[in-house]
Parts: sequence; C-alpha cells; structure tokens
Amino acid sequence: MPLLEIAQTRRYVSAMIRIEDTTAHRIDQYAAFTKSTADEVVDKALAYVFAKDKDFQEFLETPEAGRVPSSLRVRSGGPNGSGSEATNGHAKPTNGAAAVDTRSAKRGAGAE
Repeated sequence: MPLLEIAQTRRYVSAMIRIEDTTAHRIDQYAAFTKSTADEVVDKALAYVFAKDKDFQEFLETPEAGRVPSSLRVRSGGPNGSGSEATNGHAKPTNGAAAVDTRSAKRGAGAE
C-alpha cells in the first residue's frame, strides 16, 4: 500500500528544481506505483515531510520563518503556473546539469 494518497484537488505553481538522476527515476517509479504523476509524488512527499518534522513545525512558529528569502525558481504565467518565466530573479540552469520540470507530462504506467 502506498504511503502517499494522491488527490487532484489542489492549485499548483510551476517550479524548476534540480535533483539527482536516481531520485528522478525513483519519483517516476513511485508515480507508476501510485498511478499518479511525478508532480503529485513530489508535492505529496514534501507535504508529508513538512508535516512530520516537529523541529520544522516549531521553526514555522518563529518570526524567522516569515523572513526566509525565496530560492525556488517559481514560474509565472498561465493557468496553474504553466508559464515559462522565472519570477524570483533566478536564471534557468544552463550548465547542462539535469533539471526536473515537475509539471511535465504524466509519467508511469497507466498515465494518460
């Protein structure tokens, strides 16, 4: 039984992140296992970690948590963040390093 429940009822933004290639492969495998998308796996896995980390929950109650500068490359534009421009001043990776666009086409077995 999967540890994550995937429900398609949230509003999303598009963000570009870099992860290790083995992690990207595991995300695809977990998406196939749960019959969901890579986007949903990443979103739910992070939400799970954030909710379970007691130290992080305590940090969120501090004034410092409200002053954290943005480092995630969030894109603005179309519906559900489907635009292509970075909104926080960070450039897209251009050094050939593997980057994962977490809003790409559905992955895994059973994806449409």
